[in-house]
Amino acid sequence: MRTRHTFRPLAMALTLMAAIGLSGCKTMDFNAVLEHGGNLARSFNQNITPQEEARMGEESAALLLGAAPLVQNPGLQRYVNQVGQWVALQTGRNDVPWRFGVMDTENINAFAAPAGYVFITKGLLKRLQNEAELAGVLAHEISHVVMGHYVQTMLKKDRAAALGGLANTLAQSQGKGELSALVNLTRGVYSSGLDKEDEYQADRMGVVLATRAGYDPFGLPRVLQMYAANAGQAGFDLLFSTHPSADERLARLAASMGERFDALEAKGAKNTAAFSRQIAALTPTVKAR
Repeated sequence: MRTRHTFRPLAMALTLMAAIGLSGCKTMDFNAVLEHGGNLARSFNQNITPQEEARMGEESAALLLGAAPLVQNPGLQRYVNQVGQWVALQTGRNDVPWRFGVMDTENINAFAAPAGYVFITKGLLKRLQNEAELAGVLAHEISHVVMGHYVQTMLKKDRAAALGGLANTLAQSQGKGELSALVNLTRGVYSSGLDKEDEYQADRMGVVLATRAGYDPFGLPRVLQMYAANAGQAGFDLLFSTHPSADERLARLAASMGERFDALEAKGAKNTAAFSRQIAALTPTVKAR
């Protein structure tokens, strides 16, 4: 259902897209980035059926939520879903049943899974300063789904494990005292992380999606700056073990973005009252900016 908050950035999004269309700078072509993502999605979709992708997503989401369940806060979950659904609309992938959630862990991270599952941890959410940063993080994870990064990584590592055990449920596997091959494969993928190029691609498309949604395009880069400033600190361990360095990601983004987004920063939405309320409730002693 369309809520006033969810679509509040719509007018800004239309203005920004018009400005992008008039720009002569070729540093990062918005349509080209999205078209590339769409081509990748069509490519991997030819390798598996929608039912296989859905099962891979279900097993992956179950594994993630088994490690850290969702925060028991319906208002917070609804809010993050509203922001995520609006950003996901910019992909044009209306065939994906997008689902967003906040995981109850203080680790600083975000995850995606095949078939439209996107999660952000409570620890990362509490570190964000505004809704543009949230949109940037969600856009990055949405991009992993659109480009099929997790699907392709699973297929490359062990196609038989990724697709062969789809008839067995996780409960049945546990009943035998062992995990299914797909669950073990999924665990390995999240432990080792995606290829660096996958992360760089998701950064580029994430900036595009967040900007098209009407947000300040520098939300994701600011989150990467926060990552860089906190390298080695408690809570960031898992993030830095599975991602390329934040400094390298920032350098790659800067080269791709050039100066094209500078004029759009002031026009994009940065924060909302809804974000401030949710963060204030989540961390009473922290004031969102």
